[in-house]
Amino acid sequence: MLEEVRIRALGVIEDAVLELAPGLTVLTGETGAGKTMVVTSLGLLLGGKADPGAIRTGSASAVVEGSVVLPAGHPALARAEEAGAELDDGVLLLGRTVSAGRSRAHLGGRSVPAAVLSELAEDLVAVHGQSDQHRLLRPARQRQALDRYAGSAVADLLERYRSRWSRLREVEDRLHELTTRARERAQEADLLRFGLGEVEAVDPQPGEDVALREESDRLGHADALRTAALTAHAAILGDADAYDDAPDAAGLLSAARRALEAERAHDPQLAGLADRLGEAAYLLTDLGADLAAYAASVDADPGRLAQVQERRAALAGLTRKYGETVDAVLEWSRQAAERLTGLEGDDDAIAGLGQERAALREELGTLAAALSAARTKAAVRLGEEVTRELAALAMPRARVEVSVTQQPADGRPADGPGAAQTVLTVDGRDVVAGAYGADAIELLLAANPGSPARPLGKGASGGELSRVMLALEVALAGADPVPTFVFDEVDAGVGGKAAVEVGRRLARLARSAQVVVVTHLPQVAAHADRHLVVVKDADGSVTKSGVVALDDEGRVQELSRMLAGFEGSGTGRAHAQELLEAARSAG
Repeated sequence: MLEEVRIRALGVIEDAVLELAPGLTVLTGETGAGKTMVVTSLGLLLGGKADPGAIRTGSASAVVEGSVVLPAGHPALARAEEAGAELDDGVLLLGRTVSAGRSRAHLGGRSVPAAVLSELAEDLVAVHGQSDQHRLLRPARQRQALDRYAGSAVADLLERYRSRWSRLREVEDRLHELTTRARERAQEADLLRFGLGEVEAVDPQPGEDVALREESDRLGHADALRTAALTAHAAILGDADAYDDAPDAAGLLSAARRALEAERAHDPQLAGLADRLGEAAYLLTDLGADLAAYAASVDADPGRLAQVQERRAALAGLTRKYGETVDAVLEWSRQAAERLTGLEGDDDAIAGLGQERAALREELGTLAAALSAARTKAAVRLGEEVTRELAALAMPRARVEVSVTQQPADGRPADGPGAAQTVLTVDGRDVVAGAYGADAIELLLAANPGSPARPLGKGASGGELSRVMLALEVALAGADPVPTFVFDEVDAGVGGKAAVEVGRRLARLARSAQVVVVTHLPQVAAHADRHLVVVKDADGSVTKSGVVALDDEGRVQELSRMLAGFEGSGTGRAHAQELLEAARSAG
């Protein structure tokens, strides 16, 4: 349950603390005192959309912090631990900071996306305001309410149905791609075959372009390469064909060695230098031999050069089209062959997907029929239970029905990629189905005996809608694990005896869950286990609001103000005492 909420710099509230408790907590106050900001703060704490315009004038940011007590094994615990949150003796701390242009969320001391708070809120708190009355008129909202009430009987079937529905959409998308792009795919296959044929005709080998480039360069400069090698050889070992006695490197090195060898016995250091000269002479002689061998191997072969250039031209034709290098061309060839195999197998793929689509539709039709049966059973029970609750809310003659119908597929809407609807055969009939089955769920209200049940949006006033929503929430409470309910003026449009019954019903709901109610009705506030009042002080143009927990005398004064419109009315106090005594007697 919610244990405490602290609000700073939000709207008219400068700094306020809501100390909540089990049972029924009511929040009252004069118009404009900031009750709406309290509900807004709860919405922020539970991952709602942040509005920088709600930041208090003169403040850089608004902050909402709260603590939630979580019993062991609660579903929210696993999600909180997954997000890295830490608990303090079973208490989870939540926080939200809103500043211009940004919003930050914290969970158990860790910074998290606001969406994480929203996910936790689904298992922690259900917030209902006057806008929920309008949401209740939406078909999707009514279906969700019925499915919640039905529990696992519908949830398990719906999970299987949605899994199969998702797969059907994938199959439909793939079939659409294969059938509508047949011409483009055929053209692509022809281009791939042509390219693979060109590559196969040339038959390039890995790294061949690099090897041929090196060979071409060598053949094209054969004479220069041989001359360079012979010149270097003559410089090292001398030229046997020369007529002069020009010194060579090997001869000079030999003379230097002989000069050192003559005196090496007299100094070990000189002997070491003589040895090094000997090693150099050996290496130089070996290098000269290698140069001679290289010069002999260089062959100016014009025929081979022409062959190499022709082969390089053939490879260049491939690299212009299919890759920068021969290796890239070979990789393209591998991928193209795989792609061509896939394209040539389209006919088999289309046949297989068609069979899978038929099987999926048959399976979905069976699941949709089972869903309809489970929803129909739950709809009868929910209608009866909400009707009983309305009787306790001063609508004894009203009757609520939950209609479960299916739309015949007269026009047979086209199936295709991304289709929101398709046609399924359910219990032998072709009907329109969607992601949640083939059922259209609608809440109907007959406000008086003998009158036909009509959709809520057409047959219910604002006050009746408020009571229907409260009755529905009471009916769903047993099937809903949410431990805390927040109602923002859900009693709007209600007065007199109906208001008393609303208070009693909220008090009864509070026996099994924590209930927080923002109300303007003293008949509702009288049933509170804890009464908080939002107070404001005017200080020039700045308004400061706080939240005060009332004792017994304070409750009498606040109820008197709510009844009479001003404090100090003797009649109002008497009536307030009477309301409190009646509420205690009813409890």
